[in-house]
Amino acid sequence: MSQDKSREFLHSGNDKDKFKFFFKATLLQRLKELLEAIRDQMHTADSDVQELEKSIKPVMRKLDELREKIKNMEHIEEIAHDIDNLKKKLAWSWVYEVDQQIEEQTVKLQKLKGRAPACQERIDRNTVVIDKLKKELIEKEENLRSLVGKTREENNMKKSMENNIAEAVKREIELEAEHERGAHMLQRKNGRLNQLQAQLRDFQMQHMQSTQAEASQMEKDMQNIQQQIDHLQSNVTRLREDENEFTAELSGIVKSINDISKEIAENDRRTKQIKSNIADLQRQQSNTVTAFGGQRVLKLLESIETNHKKFESPPIGPIGAHLQLASESWSVAVDRACGGLLDAFIVTCYKDLHVLRECASKVNFNNLRIIVYDFTRPRLIIPDGSLPTTEHPTVLSVIQSENHTVLNVLVDQGHAERQVLVKDYEVGKSLAFDDRMRNIKEVYTSDGDKISLGEKIAELKNEAEGIQRTVVEKNGQKSKLVKDRCDLEQKIADSKRKREPEEYCLEKKILELDDAKRAFAESNRYGAVDNTELEEDIKKEKNIIVERELLLNKINTKLAAASREVNDRREAYKTFMDSVNEETGDRISANDELELVKHKLDAAEQEKAHYEGLMTTKVLPAIKMAEAEYADLQQLRQDNFKKASTICPESDMEALNNVAGSTPEQLSAKLNRLKQRFDQESRRTC
Repeated sequence: MSQDKSREFLHSGNDKDKFKFFFKATLLQRLKELLEAIRDQMHTADSDVQELEKSIKPVMRKLDELREKIKNMEHIEEIAHDIDNLKKKLAWSWVYEVDQQIEEQTVKLQKLKGRAPACQERIDRNTVVIDKLKKELIEKEENLRSLVGKTREENNMKKSMENNIAEAVKREIELEAEHERGAHMLQRKNGRLNQLQAQLRDFQMQHMQSTQAEASQMEKDMQNIQQQIDHLQSNVTRLREDENEFTAELSGIVKSINDISKEIAENDRRTKQIKSNIADLQRQQSNTVTAFGGQRVLKLLESIETNHKKFESPPIGPIGAHLQLASESWSVAVDRACGGLLDAFIVTCYKDLHVLRECASKVNFNNLRIIVYDFTRPRLIIPDGSLPTTEHPTVLSVIQSENHTVLNVLVDQGHAERQVLVKDYEVGKSLAFDDRMRNIKEVYTSDGDKISLGEKIAELKNEAEGIQRTVVEKNGQKSKLVKDRCDLEQKIADSKRKREPEEYCLEKKILELDDAKRAFAESNRYGAVDNTELEEDIKKEKNIIVERELLLNKINTKLAAASREVNDRREAYKTFMDSVNEETGDRISANDELELVKHKLDAAEQEKAHYEGLMTTKVLPAIKMAEAEYADLQQLRQDNFKKASTICPESDMEALNNVAGSTPEQLSAKLNRLKQRFDQESRRTC
């Protein structure tokens, strides 16, 4: 500070002035001024900077935009590069995916081809079994026929031997009865002779001793004897009436037993017939061919197969086996409408007709219907004007067939296009008699509830069960009647056992009464008694006894011979029946073996048909389909390989880390996303 300033500072009166002098003296004021000047310059510079910034801001913005565009372009180029790589990967991924599919298809094809030999082996094995079983079946049938023929002879022999035994037994019984009657008569004659001799002695001793009291006693004795005779006659009559009643009742029971036995036999025959029908229906159910013509059709088809070289073209038939129905409810109506056409065969020329007729004759199919038709003729086109003018279906509209010749024959021969089908009779009646309906040949009804094979089998089984129940009931009735018959036979035997002693006593009492009457008459005579008549009777009785004894000896001789004959015939019959029973066992065994062979043959044929159908419908078509798919995949691989090679060589895929783990769909989706991003980035850049 200068001296002047110092003096001024010292002479200043207040602090404010002193501070001002201090502020100046220390150069703080100058510093303040400099700072203010600098601040003003800074404000000016800031204004200039702001002006400059404002002036360069569009340039900076444009520069930032350019940088952003450069960055976007680099990103777009990267995306485009990725898209190009993805296209290469996608192209080759299609090739690699097809390669994988080819590998899988190869494995599948090998697996399918492996089924064919196994299936064919089963078919061949069943063919061998069928041939063997057919030979065995023929042998068994021949054996059974010979046994059946022998059985007829044995039955005739058995019947003849039984008749002979019955005749011998009848003669023996007659001789026994005659011997019994002779012995009884001889016994009676001996008794009569003894009585006459006793009477003679009594007359000789007592003719002088007869008194009135004795005569009275004799009358009383005769009355007692007469009462006893009356009582015995009453008992014998009652017992005979009981026997007659029992015999009549027994005859009725025997007749009932015979009727029931016949009914049971008829029911058994009916049951066997039903079982046979069920077996036939089951065979038809398992084999549609046998539904048209029965088992003869199978033999005919085998004959056709054997002689196939003789035919110009293989016959078609039976026609029904080549048809399929749109609805099973029309089966009966179609069968009726077509008549015998469903069982017929179709040939292409008359030469084939004669060959087929020979084949049919060989298998005893003599009434086979054969239709000659041109197989090369195309499917018939029926004009609308020739069809029935009705909404109801026709036979032609409800059937289907893969063979147009079959349909042509049904149209030409059976007028299937003009056979109208209706649900019930009333509709059919109104349709048949409606003059406005044209081109209608016939109308057939079907309510849709006709019995199918399964229902028919069930119905037959129910009928068989009903018959079996009836047989059981009849057997129960028969058992009861047999028991009643045994009871009646026992009652008749008991009555006879009671009656015979009564008859013997009655005869004895009658003789006793005759003797008493004769004695009473003799006792009433006076004087000497003439015994000439009594002696004459005794002589006659002796002569009769001698004759009876001679006759009885002859009867004994005949009876012994008859007994020996009966025993011999029974022994021969027993020996014969033992051999017959053995042969019956053989026949039953042969029949069982035949049925077993038939069962095995049916099972083998069904198994063969199953595997043939499996081979035809599943194995071979599956192999063909797999081979076609394999060929398609090979062609697809070639096409994809060609396209991929056009895009880039396969060696470039190593640099792209291959495409393992990514499917074409995934790569395609990723490529689409990149393309969308590329489009978005491109639009943004623009």
